[in-house]
Amino acid sequence: MRHHHLLRVWLKIQRWLRGSEMATIAIAIAVGLGAGLTTWLQGFLAHGLQQIIYGVGINRLSALVSIRHPWKLLALPLGGLVLMQVRKLADPKRAPVDVVEANALFGGRVPLVDSLHVCAQTMVSNGFGASVGLEAAYTQAGGAVASLIGRWLGLKRETLRVLVGAGAGASIGAAFGAPLAGAFYGFEIVIGAYAPAAIAPVMAAALSARVVVRLFGGSAYLVAPGIETHVRSLDYPVFAALGIGMALVGIGLMRAQAWLEAAVQKLPLARWRPVLGGVLLIPIAYVCPQSLSSGHGALRLDLALHPDVQFLLTVFALKALASVVALAFGFRGGLFFASLLLGSLAGQAAAQGIDLATGLPLLDPTTAALVGMAALAVTVVGGPMCLALLVLESTHDFPLTGVVVMAVLCASAFARANFGYSFSTWRMHLRGSAIRSARDQGWMREIPARRLMRRAPVVVSAGATVAAFRAAVPLGSTSRVLLAGPGGHYEGTVLTAAAYDPRLAGESAVADLAQVRGTSVAAEATLADILDRFDAVQVEDLAVVDGEGRILGVLTERYVRRRQAEELEKQQARLFGEGV
Repeated sequence: MRHHHLLRVWLKIQRWLRGSEMATIAIAIAVGLGAGLTTWLQGFLAHGLQQIIYGVGINRLSALVSIRHPWKLLALPLGGLVLMQVRKLADPKRAPVDVVEANALFGGRVPLVDSLHVCAQTMVSNGFGASVGLEAAYTQAGGAVASLIGRWLGLKRETLRVLVGAGAGASIGAAFGAPLAGAFYGFEIVIGAYAPAAIAPVMAAALSARVVVRLFGGSAYLVAPGIETHVRSLDYPVFAALGIGMALVGIGLMRAQAWLEAAVQKLPLARWRPVLGGVLLIPIAYVCPQSLSSGHGALRLDLALHPDVQFLLTVFALKALASVVALAFGFRGGLFFASLLLGSLAGQAAAQGIDLATGLPLLDPTTAALVGMAALAVTVVGGPMCLALLVLESTHDFPLTGVVVMAVLCASAFARANFGYSFSTWRMHLRGSAIRSARDQGWMREIPARRLMRRAPVVVSAGATVAAFRAAVPLGSTSRVLLAGPGGHYEGTVLTAAAYDPRLAGESAVADLAQVRGTSVAAEATLADILDRFDAVQVEDLAVVDGEGRILGVLTERYVRRRQAEELEKQQARLFGEGV
């Protein structure tokens, strides 16, 4: 009796949580606290590994001027070996589901086991010095915390998606010390829209995550505080061109990584590719220690010292090569921070190059570095407002933010028009996924043909004559009739008007009039699959069959598209916090 009472109380609490906006904000704060804690913990563990292996201070690996003990670089192939052992614990038949894919296809359900594998592999890769960032692990953990809490509380699909975006964005905000940028990361990258109903929960999560990192002593910042920049009106067209140039660099970087990964997978020793990749990274890291790890130290060092253009281009080339090799050879991580470092190097080099070519100090190298940083990163990561706010929160420089906004919008528009993917969606595309953003498409998978079909279609035996067909199906009663073979198996569709053609003899076989033979829809086919089939065969009706090919019902294109429009309207209403 007591058990039933507790169950009723819990169900009442769940109903309140589902319908209360204040409850959603409170849950988002809890998600932010969890995201901040996992962000701090993962950074502490990965940087602790670097400190043990390389003997450097936390966050300073890529700031090394030289490698005093080259034998320590053997940690790179050793890390590849450890990564291989960690990867054995994962399911080899499928790729882990990340937060973008979870929000786009699975209604915010982030598998906990997948998240543990992603985080472990990323920490090993970064901790042993491979040229990848921890941002993928941060967002995966933050999204997984949100998904776990939301599912445990039985929250609605749209609320769960918002919380996953809040958790992932909070992790980015905590990692960079930029809660506004983190919030917009959640909106632009993980939720896929600026949803009014999501603003308060996402911001609450981002702020609470930042508080957690600060309480644990985290001093996350992108660039050194107090950095000076100079922006003039004449700089705007130059920086617009720089933004487009950075988009070209970003697209080339992503395509190069995909090409090399495809080539590596064809090698005879492909299963040993993390170890081989570690070996290839040794000479790169020895020549250019700034290519190690994500590059936090290198970014701050280069912005402070303003090295010459030859040095900048050398580091740019070697860092880009190291990142491409690390990812192509199986190290786990992302290109977020690598793109920030590469963009800052390219921006500084461009400014110095223009100044040398003209003989005049036309561009401020620091300003160009920050503009290039944001423009290249927006091509790789996506999210123009996220990157613009990241620069604003790092520098507190509003004039600089104006020119950054213009550059990232130019870069983003160019990349969308000429490529259409961010790095995460590009990798999903290479795996065969059709998604290009976190916009919710998973609901289409939850509406099968079985729920859409008309269950009592007009069916005539495929062995019937035209006369028998006319006797069974009066003219005007239905426009199409399904033909059933032995055992009720689908044999095609006949237009009723065609069977009443006066030129047809009554004893002729009605099966001769059958259309779309062999074209049917499985009962469990999703709405997306059904629409694709209608587009492919260009018919108005499709038979629905079971696993044995027996007729279960019929779908009409008009009804299916009307249901799609209704569901889209419901999704839009929920996105904007309107009751449906």
